[in-house]
Amino acid sequence: MTQLTSNPTMRPVEILIVEDDLADIKLTKRSLERNRILNNIHVVRDGIEAMQFLNQEGQYVDAPRPDLILLDLDMPRKDGRETLHEIKNDPHLKTIPVVIMTTSKQETDIEQSYLEHANSYITKPVNMEQFQKVVEAINAYWFTVVKLP
Repeated sequence: MTQLTSNPTMRPVEILIVEDDLADIKLTKRSLERNRILNNIHVVRDGIEAMQFLNQEGQYVDAPRPDLILLDLDMPRKDGRETLHEIKNDPHLKTIPVVIMTTSKQETDIEQSYLEHANSYITKPVNMEQFQKVVEAINAYWFTVVKLP
């Protein structure tokens, strides 16, 4: 948990990262932690774990409801496409904003993600500095500009 805000009475922002690549997880967490926003970062490695977390099942029985989900598309077991579909078709989960963060630049992936009600689609930059800037922009937008449910 990162507590870097000047307002100690604020509730931490709950962020769920659904990602199988360890380097991307580390970089995303580090970029999120650099901001001055109180947050709790949770990581799961595939869509099956994501749905267990979101439904508070098994080892995730005490998991908090995320304020934002950062979802990769290409993962083992259950990919991000299936996971997005499941989230956005569940009446209890569909209001959680989902940002697709993936290496895919395929028009079909972009279009399908928006048809499944993704809130944003971001292609991960290859350059580490650009990647950090993208994550910082996500953090700034979703937690300082947007009003979340």
